[in-house]
Amino acid sequence: MPTSPPPLIVMGVSGSGKSTIGIALAESLGLPFVDGDDLHPVHNKEKMAAGQPLNDEDRAPWLEIIAERVRDDLAAGTPIVVACSALKRRYRDQLVRLAPSTVLIHLVGDRALIAARQAGRNHEYMPNSLLDSQFAALEPLEADEHAFEVSLDQTPEQILTEIHTRLSALTGDPISAATHTEESA
Repeated sequence: MPTSPPPLIVMGVSGSGKSTIGIALAESLGLPFVDGDDLHPVHNKEKMAAGQPLNDEDRAPWLEIIAERVRDDLAAGTPIVVACSALKRRYRDQLVRLAPSTVLIHLVGDRALIAARQAGRNHEYMPNSLLDSQFAALEPLEADEHAFEVSLDQTPEQILTEIHTRLSALTGDPISAATHTEESA
């Protein structure tokens, strides 16, 4: 019998498509979507808009806000899909600490591909000039993380299909929006 998915964090560097894929994934599963960028404190947004990368001190309260949101929504019976860079292992550990069933989905692509994607967009407070700092901070997933990678060298539809397949394999059950909706009713 299909089960509802765990909380999901779609991660990767700026411009990897976290929000685009996160929104489509949430819609396909019948779950709410939260863009982690919307949860940044004002100070963080101002710093990034000025072209300054965030440091660990800047990120800690933001990551805690996201972790609490994931935990609270899960406790209320609604796992959510969150877009969040989650570049370093310690950030990912903080994000899943309050909801250990959370699965991280890392959207991976090389710098040239991401830069090409960024060239076609204008982010409110994440200028393209910070891409190098994103790649410098990125730490690859480790074997003990509840996570998997998905290559960006595919269409959004293929990415979603791969995510659904990988989630089903990870949880050992088919995942469907219909079951989640029935359980929530």
